[in-house]
Amino acid sequence: MFDVKKVELEWGGKTLTLETGRIARQADGAVLATYGETVVLCAVTAAKSVREGQDFFPLTVHYQEKFSSAGRIPGGFFKRERGATEKETLTSRLIDRPVRPLFPEGFYNEINVIAQVMSYDGETEPDIVAMIAASAALTISGVPFMGPISGCRVGFIDGEYVLNPKQETALQEGRLDLVVAATHDAVMMVESEAKELTEEEMLGAVMFAHDENKKVIDAIIKLAEQAAKEPWQIDMSDDQSAMKEELRGIVGDDIAAAYKLTDKSARSDALNAARAKAKEHYAEADGQTQMTAGKLVKKLEAEIVRGAILKDGQRIDGRKLDQVRPIESMAGFLPRTHGSALFTRGETQAICTTTLGTKESEQMIDGLDGLSYQNFMLHYNFPPYSVGEVGRFGAPGRREVGHGKLAWRALHPVLPDHEEFPYTIRILSDITESNGSSSMATVCGGCLAMMDAGVPIQRPVSGIAMGLILEGEDFAVLSDILGDEDHLGDMDFKVAGSEAGITSLQMDIKIAGITREIMEKALEQAKAGRAHILGEMTKALGTARTELSAHAPRIETMQIDKAKIRDVIGTGGKVIREIVAETGAKVDIDDEGVIKISSSDLDQIEAAKKWIEGIVEEAEVGKIYTGKVVNIVDFGAFVNFMGGKDGLVHVSEMKNERVEKPTDVVSEGQEVKVKVLEIDNRGKVRLSMRVVDQETGEELEDTRPPREKREGGRGGDRRGPRGDRGGRGGGRDRDRGPRRDRDDNGGGDKGGDPDHMPAFLKED
Repeated sequence: MFDVKKVELEWGGKTLTLETGRIARQADGAVLATYGETVVLCAVTAAKSVREGQDFFPLTVHYQEKFSSAGRIPGGFFKRERGATEKETLTSRLIDRPVRPLFPEGFYNEINVIAQVMSYDGETEPDIVAMIAASAALTISGVPFMGPISGCRVGFIDGEYVLNPKQETALQEGRLDLVVAATHDAVMMVESEAKELTEEEMLGAVMFAHDENKKVIDAIIKLAEQAAKEPWQIDMSDDQSAMKEELRGIVGDDIAAAYKLTDKSARSDALNAARAKAKEHYAEADGQTQMTAGKLVKKLEAEIVRGAILKDGQRIDGRKLDQVRPIESMAGFLPRTHGSALFTRGETQAICTTTLGTKESEQMIDGLDGLSYQNFMLHYNFPPYSVGEVGRFGAPGRREVGHGKLAWRALHPVLPDHEEFPYTIRILSDITESNGSSSMATVCGGCLAMMDAGVPIQRPVSGIAMGLILEGEDFAVLSDILGDEDHLGDMDFKVAGSEAGITSLQMDIKIAGITREIMEKALEQAKAGRAHILGEMTKALGTARTELSAHAPRIETMQIDKAKIRDVIGTGGKVIREIVAETGAKVDIDDEGVIKISSSDLDQIEAAKKWIEGIVEEAEVGKIYTGKVVNIVDFGAFVNFMGGKDGLVHVSEMKNERVEKPTDVVSEGQEVKVKVLEIDNRGKVRLSMRVVDQETGEELEDTRPPREKREGGRGGDRRGPRGDRGGRGGGRDRDRGPRRDRDDNGGGDKGGDPDHMPAFLKED
């Protein structure tokens, strides 16, 4: 029934298996990729014809993680997979970016690539497996795909490159999380986060990945030799050279003149005029001819710009190849935010803000590894007005998610340790102008906004976008590319980092790949550009502010004994809720006894801190405390002190003279100063007010003897825990205490609350 074809490869200590012929047989190409116990199914389908009037390549990549693959049920109200998560969106882009340039120019058939995670072992990252499965499915499908490619992850642990570590391990135990996609001959795509690697270390990691990718590419070719479908016959022989030369004569000079204008708006108007002129020339032609003419005008634009750069070193705006546009930075741009910055580089501008929050502001993520929490977020917005256009304004698209994550990776490595700075940090980047690399403007503006908010980052970070023009053996690397240089060039190469090294590298190629020589040149030129931008940023703010914004919450951390956690929380959370309600501060406690108290009011933090200290601290005999009367009984008053301790001030310890009733001295809610006299073996506390100055809190000399002489032998008047009593021969006169008005035989009326009675009062 099944005609199964399979190849296996030992790769990075695990077996990689690629299988086809059993699953999804109606797709043009389907591959089940297994690596470890992670399994990804990728199916490719392609439209057999092009929609009328279509002049672009509609490739769509969908990556989906099924919770069943990890033995989990999705959280939330809807118990099924729904819209793409951020990780799924980023992985879809990760696959799309190296695959898209490997289709021939002019191929416009719609293609769907759907990769689904079917099994996840908790160790082998499914994104790499999905990329390999997608490449294999495209290779055997018969569509004109000039692959295959392969992808792998590289870590840098203890000075050694490690193949396919778990993403979490790569940065917890090492200094690099790098994903590289490549063909057999050249690198196609790079995505990374690094802890300030040198250019040499980063380049070495890319080359290590390329060598490992070649092994998988050979395996995909072996599978294709067994199972590939007949290749599509695509007629790409239409000779358009005559029409191109005709258009060169019509609008060539106009295009060349337009690209000499340094102002983006003026240049755009001039180019639109040239395009309209070409369109008018072919107004009487059929629709296909008009569409072809439009494409050829774009090719003319590319040829003119690329030729000027390669031959004369002449860029669109007149800059040198390694020159960065003018930069102006401003910190503290917005008055009520916790931190803000305005970063402008040429015609690219970003308003970045930093908001500091508490633990409850963390981002909860429900993924294959279970629930996790993110305390650093960066969100990027690209409204249409930033490029002078009208368009959709709403939820972020794939591009915005990708650009935001790139900036996140650039800044994440220099954040302070969370124990040192226990805040949730959110950076918001709103692009207000764009003409080249708004993601790198986000890195620079986001860094300044964090420093303005008082986030003690390790070092400032800047970012720069590099471009490439490649014709045969000739190439030129461009620093700080414009939007048009990005569109008409061959590479988008973004590098971010501090003075100590690279924190993020992203590369996308529009051609069949680049060589080590080109990458080395781009990294070297980018390093100089980053240093220049850092210098310009320093003019606005060189280091993080030492004080947080007055509008930001303050967080204090304290450590308590784990055995005391239940005391602070209380039954059903009663105690901790009372602390929050009474003080106004937010209190978070973890399983290790780390307590974080937060509020924008320092007095609230201090009040909550003292309350908690009172709960966990042990009372000390002989020490004076301030407390509050919480209950009055016939024989004295119970006083709450140290936040969570109760003790009894017996009526005989309220004043040095005789007190008839406790209410003559104290009232409920009254603040009093007490000295701890005794703590019995059951934790019952006996307090005294009479030996403490109630105004100053100073200890007074105890002028009353421990036991006053009694009249009539063993009878007489004795003060103490049992009040006044006569000799054994007479009746007992108990005005105070638990056995008030009782005769010698033990009859009488019991007063007070025996549950709150200290041990010394219960003895008889």
